[in-house]
Amino acid sequence: MATNFGWLFKINKWFSSLFKRKKNIKLGLYGSTNAGKTTLANRISLDWLGEEVGTVSNIPHETRNIQKKENIVVENNGKKLNMTLIDTPGIATRIDFEDFKKYGLKTKEAKNRAKEATQGIIEAIRWLDDMDVVIAVMDATQNPYTQVNLTILGNLEARKIPVIIAANKIDLKNAKVKRIENAFPQYKVIGISAKNGDNIEELYKTISDMV
Repeated sequence: MATNFGWLFKINKWFSSLFKRKKNIKLGLYGSTNAGKTTLANRISLDWLGEEVGTVSNIPHETRNIQKKENIVVENNGKKLNMTLIDTPGIATRIDFEDFKKYGLKTKEAKNRAKEATQGIIEAIRWLDDMDVVIAVMDATQNPYTQVNLTILGNLEARKIPVIIAANKIDLKNAKVKRIENAFPQYKVIGISAKNGDNIEELYKTISDMV
């Protein structure tokens, strides 16, 4: 008995027409604190616009507000993709102002930073509904099976938002991309170094192919 795949064709056609109608794709960067989201955002923006998106710091929650760059045109194999790049605050399950004091911040400044970081996380979650594609940035030197990563991927799956996992920091000796692939085999995982630009071309190709 022949199987009718007409429904699958209709779905693919619908998705294709959806992206054709869109003049601009919103690409969001999500991940835990210090995973390298802003470093990756800067890399993408520098490659295509020649300017950075935001400031990078070793202090957690340096990015506490949504940062975006518009009209980034990514070219790959003759295809052009116009997108708005959105760098979001790092997601965390717990924020304690005392943690910021370890980096030399005074009590008042630490409390303000904690408050802004909390508001930033709420804002980042709200923006999920506006995303067309998301790059989930994970630190390849850390255990990927965390509550933060599970929460991010769960929210994206619930919203049916296409996801690429960027296993960042492969320039470091203890990076293990395979560990992330094993933890989340249902997703496309690309090992990159946002800092050095390693495998960034493969990331661009994957973004272009996905949309």
